[in-house]
Amino acid sequence: MSAKRQYWILVISAALILAVTMGIRNALGLFVSPLNTSTGLGIVTVSFALAVGQFVWGAAQPIFGALADRVGSVRIIALGAVLLALGLAVTPFMHSSLGLIFFLGVVSAAGAGGGSFSILIGAAAQRLPAERRAFASGFINAGGSFGQFVFAPLAQALITAFGWVTALLTLAASALLTIPLALPLRDKHSGGPTVHMGGISLSEQTLLAFKDRSYWCLHAGFFTCGFHIAFLVTHLPGEVALCGLPASVSAASLALIGLANIAGSLGVGWLAQTHRMKILLVWVYGIRAVAIAFYLMAPRTSLTFYVFAIVLGLSWLATVPPTAGLVGKLFGTRYLATLFGLTLLSHQIGGFFGAWLGGLAVATSGNYDWMWYADIALALAAALVNLPIREAQPKLAVAAA
Repeated sequence: MSAKRQYWILVISAALILAVTMGIRNALGLFVSPLNTSTGLGIVTVSFALAVGQFVWGAAQPIFGALADRVGSVRIIALGAVLLALGLAVTPFMHSSLGLIFFLGVVSAAGAGGGSFSILIGAAAQRLPAERRAFASGFINAGGSFGQFVFAPLAQALITAFGWVTALLTLAASALLTIPLALPLRDKHSGGPTVHMGGISLSEQTLLAFKDRSYWCLHAGFFTCGFHIAFLVTHLPGEVALCGLPASVSAASLALIGLANIAGSLGVGWLAQTHRMKILLVWVYGIRAVAIAFYLMAPRTSLTFYVFAIVLGLSWLATVPPTAGLVGKLFGTRYLATLFGLTLLSHQIGGFFGAWLGGLAVATSGNYDWMWYADIALALAAALVNLPIREAQPKLAVAAA
């Protein structure tokens, strides 16, 4: 098999896995209202369960990333598929806060983490030459956006036609598709080495990373990204409902965000091959702040939501390729799944607050105004915090690579 064909099989398989796991996760906001109505637990409790899911999804990334670095990606992706399917399948039958939080917020979220960014981008980066990694990361990331484009309207159509329980069970079954899709990611060796060629262990490389100011800047920016995305994925349907618009507008907006981010991810991944990645991050976060500001000034119509979704989608997960690229550039690719997984943990700590505080905001004030203002402030702060990042590898990491 030619190297070019191997390259495309690898990145397409990884992109399709992310399409399934991210598509399912980003469609869960459509189930907030049905869950609230069916369980009677209240919007704050349902939001909190999804907020826990945001955190757990992030916490699972470095854990599963470290395991993938040791036992291979395929086993971790298969484990994640089973957990995601189990959590979603049991959720409709949970009528207590604890049960909802455990299966929706812990089991399913951890499962989605087993087939997500750190594992997939880490697996691809270890098999590709340096000059192809940035575009591959963008292509894989675009897969997640394509999944949102497919699964958001699909979930809404299933809810409308067959009810929310059948819709959620269908998503659970879909999660198992990632198992055969993972086969092209089979490792060439059984269980990777536990140290770098230069003699650096995982713990030493992690300690090195946390001593680096640039790594902390990436964490800070990614925290903001998680806050923003989790708030919108969880509460955009609620915002649409407050404006008196039908649920179809929510599904279409989420789909448009995913579609636009395919272009955003591919574009940023392509630009990252020739431009400084930290500057790309500054622009992405800046565009996000401007988009929200214009949305707040615009009339709340279907067209406004669609235009907002398209503009926002261009920056949605376009932060992933340059963030992953910078981690690999600074510290090498041997432990990329773990180190990038840790930045995703910061992303999802932000996601926890975005999902949870959105529920508190609407429960206490009846609207999301203060969340939008917080989004603008955090996006501007994220743009600034990326400026001091060094795009040069530490000497120890150079030796390791």
